[in-house]
Amino acid sequence: MIKLLVLDIDGTISGESNAVSPYVKEAIAAVQARGIPVAIATGRMYRSALRFHQDINSTLPLAAYQGAWIQDPSDQKIHQHLPVDRKTAEQLLDYFEQPQWRSLLSIHFYINDQLYVREVTQETATYAQRSGITPIAVGDLRQTLTNAPTKILALCDDTEVINNLLGSLRLQYTPAELYLTTSVATFFEATNPFVNKGNAVRYLAEELLGIQSHEVMCIGDNFNDLEMLEYAGIGIAMGNAPTGVQAIAQWVAPTVEEDGAAVAIEKFLLS
Repeated sequence: MIKLLVLDIDGTISGESNAVSPYVKEAIAAVQARGIPVAIATGRMYRSALRFHQDINSTLPLAAYQGAWIQDPSDQKIHQHLPVDRKTAEQLLDYFEQPQWRSLLSIHFYINDQLYVREVTQETATYAQRSGITPIAVGDLRQTLTNAPTKILALCDDTEVINNLLGSLRLQYTPAELYLTTSVATFFEATNPFVNKGNAVRYLAEELLGIQSHEVMCIGDNFNDLEMLEYAGIGIAMGNAPTGVQAIAQWVAPTVEEDGAAVAIEKFLLS
């Protein structure tokens, strides 16, 4: 029996509209009416994800930045914050600023739930608009590293550039040193090695609710959702998910634009 439902945001409960559809909201409310709590696990900043948490009336802490930052909006308690080591962040910045990458990438440092950038590029402006966040342009990002970043993001509209970046950095850093992933095809993300959505969901389930993995259902749409889909008793991939994500899911829902999350919820939790 499922006792926790965990949802990703972008590409899962929110599509082009950048909002949760009425149909998905109704399905979530019906689950909550049955006494099953619903949580969010997202790559988004905490501040950017908060409106979705409120929109679905979640009563659990919000897992942001792939779970690097878990905070309860009801009392502001930060349950977990696992940043990237400052020295490693500096190494990544050195790497991004090599001639073959520098002109191609927009670099984002997330520190204390603020977004710091070298400059506001077109990619950053588009990201900021969707996220509802005002980026802080600082020129040299090294001056932000008095604090360790929660997450580091490199954006490029050319997906081949992101794939090459991911491949080359996976040769340089082991999973014990950095967690590297893509949340959408144009976003390369780096976090603390102990951070992924699977560990975040495990914390919510086992530490906070005292339940086991087989009592959890997760829905996601991208490679940063793999670990939570593998952890869950029922792991659902969206129809818009890459084939590599769909391959590890127990079931593939319709796409986000077809309200696939609501269809999955009805099939597994409400029927």
